[in-house]
Formats: sequence, C-alpha cells, structure tokens
Amino acid sequence: MKTVLKNCKWIILFICLILFLAIVENVFANEVTKMDVVGYEFIANNFIRVSLTPIVKIFTNFGSALFLLPVTILLCLILKNRKIRFSILFNLIFITIINQVLKFIVQRPRPTDFKLIDESGYSFPSGHAMISVAFYGYLIFLIYKYIKNKIIKFLLISLLVILIIIIGVSRIYLGVHYTSDVLAGFLISLSYLIMYISISNKWIEGR
Repeated sequence: MKTVLKNCKWIILFICLILFLAIVENVFANEVTKMDVVGYEFIANNFIRVSLTPIVKIFTNFGSALFLLPVTILLCLILKNRKIRFSILFNLIFITIINQVLKFIVQRPRPTDFKLIDESGYSFPSGHAMISVAFYGYLIFLIYKYIKNKIIKFLLISLLVILIIIIGVSRIYLGVHYTSDVLAGFLISLSYLIMYISISNKWIEGR
C-alpha cells in the first residue's frame, strides 16, 4: 500500500507540472485566455456582491506572505519540535522565492479592467495561490501525521482546504489575477509541496 501511495504522489506531481507548463504556453500565446474569461464571468455572475466584497478582502490576506510570516513565527514559538519549526519557516521562504522567480520569468501584467483592490507586481502565477497551497498544505500534512484525534484532524484539514480554495477564488473575485494565474499557482505549488514534504519528512525523522 505504501508503495502504491508513493508512486501515486509522483504521478500527481508529474501531471501537475505538465498542466502548469501547458498553461504557461497558453499564457505566452494569448494575453487573455479563454479560461480567464470563463473563470471571471462565472465568479462575477454567481458571487460578486457589494456586501460580500469586504469579507473577500479579509480572506484574501490569509494567503499573503506578510500575514503568514507572523503566523510562522508564532508557530515556531509554540511548537516544541525544532525540525518541524524550521521546516515550516523554510517552506514559506522557499515558496515565496520560487513564486518571485516565476513571476520574473513570465512577466505577465495584472488584469486592469475589474480590479477591486490595488496590487503591484506581475500576475503569473498567483503568489497568494502558490503560498496558500504550500503553507496550508504543509500544515495539513503535519496535522494528518501528528494529530491523533480523528475529529479534530478532520475539522482542521477541512477548514484549511476550504481556506485554500477561498483564497484562490478571492484573487479572481477581486480582479487582481486571471483564472490561469490562480490555477497555475495551485498546480506548481502542489508539485513543489509533494517534493518538499518528501524531503522535509526524511529530515524530521532523521533518515
């Protein structure tokens, strides 16, 4: 069973990379893709409301490195295991650097027509999407591995998964990212997360 799961995660990693590269190719070929138009229209028609926007603005900050840095520091103060503390910190640093490198390579301008907040920098891939998947995804792994109470484990994992999705959708909702920015951010970050968990887990366990 462990062998099957081990092979499965590398298959998922490979698929995510292929899909990410396909999106990159499409972005280079088209300033705005069909996916971008369909994604924004779906969110605009079904979710955008004046009353909902302030709430979305709050939730979108949960994917910001500026928010997650003090959260990381807090976790480092609370958690007893030194290696786990460092693994959480290194994870945030690595994914932030990778995101900035990818943004510099692609250099895609942000959408301008429907912005509800001001954001600077390049658009592709979404930093909030990448960082939320890597950071909260790693917490999901730690919760799954170390928390014994099944109810608490299920609730925490479910909440974090929902939070990741909300953060991604919020970037499209607020008009600061294209749909392809967010989807690509999720895909490349999931690939990264699989590799990071594999490496950090061996380090934590001293293997």
